[in-house]
Amino acid sequence: MTTKSNKPNVLFWIIGIIALLWNLMGVFAYLFQAYATEEMIAEMPPEQQAEMMIEHPSWLTALFALGVFGGFLGCIFYLARKKFAYYLFILSGISATIQQVYILMDIELNMYFMPIMIIIICIFLIWYSKKCTDEGILK
Repeated sequence: MTTKSNKPNVLFWIIGIIALLWNLMGVFAYLFQAYATEEMIAEMPPEQQAEMMIEHPSWLTALFALGVFGGFLGCIFYLARKKFAYYLFILSGISATIQQVYILMDIELNMYFMPIMIIIICIFLIWYSKKCTDEGILK
């Protein structure tokens, strides 16, 4: 009789740390967008200034917050090996996907890379955390 080890491998930790850094960048982007002053915006290049001046619906900002903070907390729970990470990644993934699809409808084709990459990373984190839960790594 063989027993399956539920000890995480090196890839588990690499994915967790990279995902945490990725989501921290999202948290910083959200905080910058939410708390940027007019002086800070004035120092930006004209293209970024124009983006910051666009009035986004409040539900889109809420989805942004849920996406990045859900992903960040999901990474914390993931690194703590708690299966609640899976549910936080689902919340983050749904929020971020809706937000990015809305953004995709309003941007030029040459700007599609980042929104699509965000959706793919969300799907990967949901899938991988479910896989780790099924293997007993996340408890």
